[in-house]
Amino acid sequence: MFSSKHSSCTTILVGKKASYDGSTIIARNEDAGDAINPKKFVVVEPEDQPREYHAKLTKFTVKLPDNPLRYTSVPDAVADKGVWGEAGINSHNVAMSATETITTNARVMGADPFEKDGLGEEDLLTITLPYINSAREGVQRVGKLLEKYGTYESNGILFSDVNEIWYMETAGGHHWVAQRIPDDAYVIAPNQTGIQEIDFDDPDSFMYSKDLRKFAQEHHLNPTSHFNFRKIFGSDTQLDHRYNTPRAWYGQRYFDPESVKDKTPMSNDLPFICHANRKITLEDIKFVLGSHYQDTPYDPFAPGVDYKTVPYRPIGINRNQELSILQLRPGLPSTYSAIQWLAFGSNPFNTLTPFYTNVVNTPDCYRDTTGTFDSHNAYWANRMISLIAANHYQEVMQDVEDYQLKEMAYAHERVNKIDSMMADKEASGSHVVRALGQANARTADHIMTATEALLTTLVIKTSQDVPGSFNREHY
Repeated sequence: MFSSKHSSCTTILVGKKASYDGSTIIARNEDAGDAINPKKFVVVEPEDQPREYHAKLTKFTVKLPDNPLRYTSVPDAVADKGVWGEAGINSHNVAMSATETITTNARVMGADPFEKDGLGEEDLLTITLPYINSAREGVQRVGKLLEKYGTYESNGILFSDVNEIWYMETAGGHHWVAQRIPDDAYVIAPNQTGIQEIDFDDPDSFMYSKDLRKFAQEHHLNPTSHFNFRKIFGSDTQLDHRYNTPRAWYGQRYFDPESVKDKTPMSNDLPFICHANRKITLEDIKFVLGSHYQDTPYDPFAPGVDYKTVPYRPIGINRNQELSILQLRPGLPSTYSAIQWLAFGSNPFNTLTPFYTNVVNTPDCYRDTTGTFDSHNAYWANRMISLIAANHYQEVMQDVEDYQLKEMAYAHERVNKIDSMMADKEASGSHVVRALGQANARTADHIMTATEALLTTLVIKTSQDVPGSFNREHY
């Protein structure tokens, strides 16, 4: 089995009746195994999509359909280990994020071993997103690929369109299940198998590999009287209790404190499908996906705390590489209803930039990331900010929070202005695409300028009192 280098993500899904504006929203932190894993934001045109896909880390190869759609992607800037496209929206306004690495158990792996040359996170967005017309089709395509080629890891995969959200989880090498998220619900998935009771007689809410029930029965995998996917195919280990479960606990605590008042960060019975005590906003999602257990005893940035002694793994950590919040908005023309809200670097210290996805290119400061540090590049500037801020948290967080508030307000203002501009235009086809591309560039330029200004402020402020400083007035 190959171990994914992107192995510690956190996912939030928000149904259209649970969100603040009726959008379907899917979001996921991409967390790498190391602090530095440069990312870029690109558009893949049909002519640039491969017709035969070859993985870099395994021998997996697949022939692809000849009619791909255009789509956005957030691949690795250095492609020597594969694409790792992670998150995007295609030209039919179907969104996908892949993958949320999840857990399984020894009985499952013994009954359906992983395929060492199967598909995995490296491959999934590239071989799926250009070929689907709905969230449901995304599940169906990946399901067929899993059953034919298998996988070398356990993963959760997110799909959405303007009407539905589906969350798919793999089980062993070839089995899987997917659940439609109720419109009035939200989900937090923290690297654990999450889906619970499966209703095999409800095809509107569940899809699964054709032999799933028989497979579990033949291999004596089900310890319960029901078909609880988490109990059968997931894990319940000490690592889960400290690394995974606390993230779900904190997110559920944020969205409705009453729902977890009798729970602890190590509770192993937190629900998969949840309901908030209010409508969920983009700011809520960003806060949770950048959170580090604020206002609890487990915050590694609290004054006087040694971060090495904090018992639970936070959500917002230095290994966050990018966050994509994929928003599909109702009641607007499909030409400009889809937005990919993107943040690079560590989420406690960055901000979101809204990119309309019906475009043929992305701004160069987000697109042209390389493996070499460049303060004029969005990934690298945010990476440096997070390095400084983490080491001088109490000193600089007021500057960071002021930046985040101001630039998020600007982002909302831009979306309102661009929507109004597009509604006033009688443009179609390439005219819309060009106008949205120009609008994205202006948005990115503004936020990049603000980000560089914050970086300058933090460098100046934190350079005054470091080892090796000398002020003659002190002597």
